[in-house]
This record gives sequence, structure tokens and C-alpha cells, in this order.
Amino acid sequence: MDTQNKHSSRPPLEGITLEKIVTYLSETLGWEAMADSIPVRCFTHDPSIKSSLKFLRKTPWARERVEALYLLQVRKNG
Repeated sequence: MDTQNKHSSRPPLEGITLEKIVTYLSETLGWEAMADSIPVRCFTHDPSIKSSLKFLRKTPWARERVEALYLLQVRKNG
């Protein structure tokens, strides 16, 4: 069986929690750059992992943008 085809058919975020995504972005980009990319209050005013997770779990459009930003950063950073 070709394992490369098996891996490419998996969703790119499988096994990665939202908490890991937000933590990675906050550590690599910083909150200010995250707010510039996705201007939501949880990134612009007193940002924290906890407040961001609470907001993103209830707001699908924002979560999709954060996940896309994460994938972009992971590809960019190798």
C-alpha cells in the first residue's frame, strides 16, 4: 500500500487541537500579528489562549480563518 497517498488524503489538521493551533500562532507570530491577520477582539484586547479558545469554539468563521493561518505558517516555517 502506498503510504504517501494515504497521508495526503487525511485532513491536514487531523490530530491537532485548537489549543495547539492558537498556542503555536501566539508563539510564532505573536498576538499583534494574529490580530492584524484576523481582527477579532480576543486577539486585539487583552488576548489569552483561554479567551481565544472560548471565542473560536463558538465562532466557526473565525476558527476557519485561524486554522488557515496556522496551515500557512506551518508551510512557511517548514
